[in-house]
Amino acid sequence: MAHHAHPLPENTYREMEPVPEDTPKIQGYDFNQGVDYRALMKSYLTTGLQATRVGLAIQEINKMIERRQQPMKRINGFAEEDPSTCPCLNSCTIFFSYTSNLISSGVRESIRYLAEHKMVDVLVTTAGGIEEDLIKCLGPMYIGDFDMPGKHLYKIGLNRTGNTLMPEENYVKFDKWLMPILEQMLLEQNTQGVRWTPSKIIHRLGKEINNPESVYYWAYKNNIPVFSPALTDGAIGDAFFLFSFKKPGLILDIAEDIAKLNHLAVAANSTGILALGGGVSKHQVCNANAWRDGADYAVFVNTAQEFDGCDSGARPDEAVSWGKISLDAKPVKVFADASIVFPLLVAEIFAVHANKMTAGKNKSTDVS
Repeated sequence: MAHHAHPLPENTYREMEPVPEDTPKIQGYDFNQGVDYRALMKSYLTTGLQATRVGLAIQEINKMIERRQQPMKRINGFAEEDPSTCPCLNSCTIFFSYTSNLISSGVRESIRYLAEHKMVDVLVTTAGGIEEDLIKCLGPMYIGDFDMPGKHLYKIGLNRTGNTLMPEENYVKFDKWLMPILEQMLLEQNTQGVRWTPSKIIHRLGKEINNPESVYYWAYKNNIPVFSPALTDGAIGDAFFLFSFKKPGLILDIAEDIAKLNHLAVAANSTGILALGGGVSKHQVCNANAWRDGADYAVFVNTAQEFDGCDSGARPDEAVSWGKISLDAKPVKVFADASIVFPLLVAEIFAVHANKMTAGKNKSTDVS
């Protein structure tokens, strides 16, 4: 059979409109110029893919910091009537949320750096994000492997989170440390009328651990509020359970904390969200900002996808639809493992601007 070739169209390629002159061109880092880590990070903005998202995240967080340096405007007087809510407010109050696995990892040290130097204003995390910081002050965690068999680890007393290992004996040490504190808390509740909330408990634990390696030691020293709406979902909750058999009656009030967190968002001149990972910690800061018609700045760093409707995978634009991020904001989501990206953000943003960010904030407020 003869082959009949079909004629090709005269114009194989489409006509295009001129590209706007200010459109960035793709350009990666040239290692012929030597190794310059600051220049390498700057090149991310024009590298493309998630590297460009990292570059945009750097710009967005820098906007938060620049706004944070401006004088505070007193526009929400009701919050000023309660001094306990005011020290953390800035011209841009930065709400920083993170998941427990980041405290399990060495990202804990990056988070501690921010708390130590008062570079963020409000912390929100999960139960593991509290207890594992404290547990690390009592005993180390170790690097393992994602493929280590669970049956073997169980038999030898090692608990695996990803490729990090928590010895079972660390929980024994934690219980021995925590139980006397719970006894004292119950005594203060019954004799002084103290109404314990997750944030008050975390504040107290930061005081009691008295270790500068701890995130919550520095949150205590610097009067940075820490919220953990799911505080009982882990070893602390296990301790509450065991303690209830010995001395029942300790009450944990989460309603007071949600009011305090939401008031901080409403009272702020402007707000920024920096959310590492997803889940309850991410949503709690977003939901608080819905009470002020949305955060002015936002950066999400996680690997979650949105196809199943989970909040962890929700892109910033979904939060805009709920009023959790301002209509005028230019939020950024970086699809990446925060253990890789966040130390780079700290190096390129917070550590570089440390002198500017800590000016006038280097004296801790030791509150008891």
